[in-house]
Amino acid sequence: MTVLLFVLGVLFVAVGIAVSIALHEVGHLVPAKLFRVRVTKYMIGFGPTIWSRKKGETEYGFKAIPAGGYVSMIGMYPPNPQDGAVRPSSTGMFQTLATEARSLAHEEVGPGDENRLFYRLPFWKKIVIMLGGPFMNLLIGTVLTAVLLMGFGTAQPTTTLSEVNACQVALGEQAPTDTSNCTPTPAAQAGLRPGDVITSFDGKAVPDWTTLTTWIRASAGREVPLTVKRNGQEIRTSLTPVLTARPVTDAAGAPVLDSGGHPQTAQVGFIGVGPTSALVPESPGAVLPAVGDSIVRISGVVLNLPERVVGVAKAAFSSEPRDPNGPISVVGVGRVAGEVAAMEEVPLSARIATLIGLLASVNLALCVFNLIPLLPLDGGHVAGALYEAGRRQVAKLFRRRDPGPFDIAKLLPVTYVVAALLMGMGALLIYADIVKPINIFG
Repeated sequence: MTVLLFVLGVLFVAVGIAVSIALHEVGHLVPAKLFRVRVTKYMIGFGPTIWSRKKGETEYGFKAIPAGGYVSMIGMYPPNPQDGAVRPSSTGMFQTLATEARSLAHEEVGPGDENRLFYRLPFWKKIVIMLGGPFMNLLIGTVLTAVLLMGFGTAQPTTTLSEVNACQVALGEQAPTDTSNCTPTPAAQAGLRPGDVITSFDGKAVPDWTTLTTWIRASAGREVPLTVKRNGQEIRTSLTPVLTARPVTDAAGAPVLDSGGHPQTAQVGFIGVGPTSALVPESPGAVLPAVGDSIVRISGVVLNLPERVVGVAKAAFSSEPRDPNGPISVVGVGRVAGEVAAMEEVPLSARIATLIGLLASVNLALCVFNLIPLLPLDGGHVAGALYEAGRRQVAKLFRRRDPGPFDIAKLLPVTYVVAALLMGMGALLIYADIVKPINIFG
């Protein structure tokens, strides 16, 4: 059963990623057709075609290698500016690469297509087409985040106790195994038990765990009446929170660090209990901030990608541990999905929520990664369109001749270098995810 669940988890994410890639390309396809650019192919995958069907002027199909997709538009590159031809003007390697790209971009140009070429579009239309793919991933990630937060909710502490510590211990110390001679915690002295629901504290109804924690911390050294529900019965007792050093937390419950990166502490009241957690649905207003936080976190990984890839390489070929927050490949994503799905001790709804959150993160990562201003990524084409608009504006300002469309084919040598680096990075991440996968369980 565990193996079956693992396979189902992998398939869930694999299909989700495939659909995300297909919709990414739809994000390019739709605006291209709206702007009357002739789209010759819409393909999912690379390599030999395993199935295709032509509808109108576009061939739709699937390729043998499911590692992405593409949309072919005629006239992606302008012709040779000297004579309008596509033949090489020199035998240099870089010039030849650019000329071959122009030839491919023009090989299907037919009568009546003169005004349907991509390079003839205004710069803003080029940007809309190229941003359509990342925007689609952003939209998918936002929708999945909304389903996760509003449909399933986020784990939040409740007023039901999950544990009652027997002994008082200083912050950072281990609890003793022999509890017969230790100083009992206020909660243990008051007779509290796991499963108790704290309903009132100091005569005030307890609305949530965060409020209760605030009241406890402010009540050190003072005896406070307490009411709990146990097996449907109301039990009244009292306790005196002890003054002790506890971590300072922010509004989200995360520890606040000092300038040296160490958790800050404060002398506050403490009773020695821990809460259970439950999934609580969020409001629609929580979706966009959550998406924004994810994008900021992913952007931090992307900005430090070379350093993090070096870290992955060191971990893969040595005994160094793998960074759990570092980049992973689709193999790693599939493995994580399989492990989550196979956790039979975790409720099914929690596992499904985790898989949805994983797909949301993948889509947001695809959005951010594709915005890197380097060819062959979408951001590279956007950068080329912005450069074209900028130099045309400068020429207009100084009353010079319009320089015409920017010949992005001249950047193809850089494109091939970047593509080679991306393929190398992908191979390294796959290898690392096989020999030293990230341990999601710590």
